[in-house]
Amino acid sequence: MSIVRIENLKDHVGAAVTLRGWLYNKTDKGRLQFLQVRDGSGICQAVVFKKNVSEAVFDAARRLTQESSLIVSGTVRAEERAPGIPGGFELDVTDLEVVQIAADYPISPKEHGVEFLMDNRHLWLRSSRQWAIMRVRATIIKAIRAWLDDHGFMLVDTPILTPAAGEGTTTLFEIDFHGTPAFLAQTGQLYNEANIFAFGPVYCFGPTFRAEKSKTRRHLQEFWMVEPEIPFCKLEELLEIEEQFVSYIVRTVLAERAVELKVLERDISHLQKVTAPFERLHYDEAVAMINAAAAQGVTVPPNDDPLTTIAWGDDFGAPHETYLTMQFEKPVFVHHFPTEVKAFYMEPEPDRPEVCRSADLLAPEGYGEIIGGSERMSDPAKLMAAIEKHKLPADAYDWYIQLRQFGSVPHSGFGLGVERTVAWICGLDHVRETGAFPRMLNRLQP
Repeated sequence: MSIVRIENLKDHVGAAVTLRGWLYNKTDKGRLQFLQVRDGSGICQAVVFKKNVSEAVFDAARRLTQESSLIVSGTVRAEERAPGIPGGFELDVTDLEVVQIAADYPISPKEHGVEFLMDNRHLWLRSSRQWAIMRVRATIIKAIRAWLDDHGFMLVDTPILTPAAGEGTTTLFEIDFHGTPAFLAQTGQLYNEANIFAFGPVYCFGPTFRAEKSKTRRHLQEFWMVEPEIPFCKLEELLEIEEQFVSYIVRTVLAERAVELKVLERDISHLQKVTAPFERLHYDEAVAMINAAAAQGVTVPPNDDPLTTIAWGDDFGAPHETYLTMQFEKPVFVHHFPTEVKAFYMEPEPDRPEVCRSADLLAPEGYGEIIGGSERMSDPAKLMAAIEKHKLPADAYDWYIQLRQFGSVPHSGFGLGVERTVAWICGLDHVRETGAFPRMLNRLQP
C-alpha cells in the first residue's frame, strides 16, 4: 500500500493508500468516526465505519485527540461533498495506527487573542490559515528565484555582518565583532554593487535587519529581502524590470496556490489585474494628490483616520501610501523622491538635484511599499561628497568608492520585501503572520 500526500489524492481514486499525519478535527457519529487528517499538504476526511474495521481500530479512532499523530490506510473515494483542503476526496479507512495521543491542545476552535496565538506560534502554524500563508510565501520565494534565474541574474550571497550602514544609521543592530563594532546588515546592496562588475546582473536573497522602534502592521525587526542589481541600467529600465518581475510573482501564485488563496478568502479579482505596465506617479504629483484629498477631509483605512497634508520634501507615512494605492487597481510607482529623504547613494537628477532617480513600488489595496529602488551614483567624486554630507565614516566606504574608479557605469537596483509582498498577496492585515517566527519590536519568542 503506497504512502501518498493528501494533495495528490486525486491521482489515486479507487486505490488503497496510506496517509501519515495528525488529527485536525473529529466528529463522532457513534458507529461512524469522521476524522479530519492533515499531513502538511492538505486536509482529508477519513471515514471510520465500525463494521469495516476491527474493534481495536475503531476504539483507537474514538480515542484520538486533536493533533494526535497517526498513520491511516484505506481506499480513496471521490466525493464532491467531502470537506477538506482541497476537498472532494475522502478515505474509507481499513486500518489505523496511533503514533501518539496528543495532550490537551491549547489552541481550540474558539477565538483566541493575538498575543496568546503569538506566544503559541510554534503550534499556531498548524492552523489552516497559517498553513495557507506559509505555502503562498514559499511559492512567492520560488517565483522570485525562478524569474531572476531565468532572466540572466546570478545569485551571490552577501554578508550579514557588516562594518557600516547601508541605509540610515539610526536603525542598526550593533554587535561586538571580537572587539570591533559591527552591525547586522540592513541590505546586501552595497556588496552587490561590487558583484555586478564581476558577474553582470546579480541578486542576493536573505534576512535583513532594521532596529526600527516601530509597532506598525508593516514593520518587522528581521525580514527577508531580495535585492537585484543591474549594470548599464538607468531608472527607466529598472522600472520595466520591476513590473515584469512583480507581475510574474503574482501570476505564479494565482496559478499554483488557488486552494490556499481560497482558504484565506482572498479576493483574487484584485490580483488578476496585476499585469505590466504599472502607473508612474512623480513625487510632485503624489504630494499634490495627497494634499488635495486631505483638504477634502478624506479618511484612510484601517481606522478611517483623516488623511493629513504633507510638505514637499517629506517622506510618506503609511496613511499617505495607503491613500495613493487606493487610487489605482494595480501597483503604482512613485518616483523622483526628494534627495534629502533617500539613501546617500541614490543618483540625483542632473537638472534638478533636489530630487533623486529613485522609485518606490506601492502595492494596491492600501498595502504600501513593497519595493524600494533607484539608480545609483556612478561618479566617485559625487559619491564622496554624499558620504561626507551624511556624516558617514569615510574609511568604511573606501572600497565602495573604488568601485566608481575602475570602470564605473550607470547601474541600478532594488529591494523587494518578502513579508510585505506576502501580506499583500494573501490579503493580511499585519506582517506578523507572514513568516513562521516573526521578530517584532517586543517579540523574540518563540
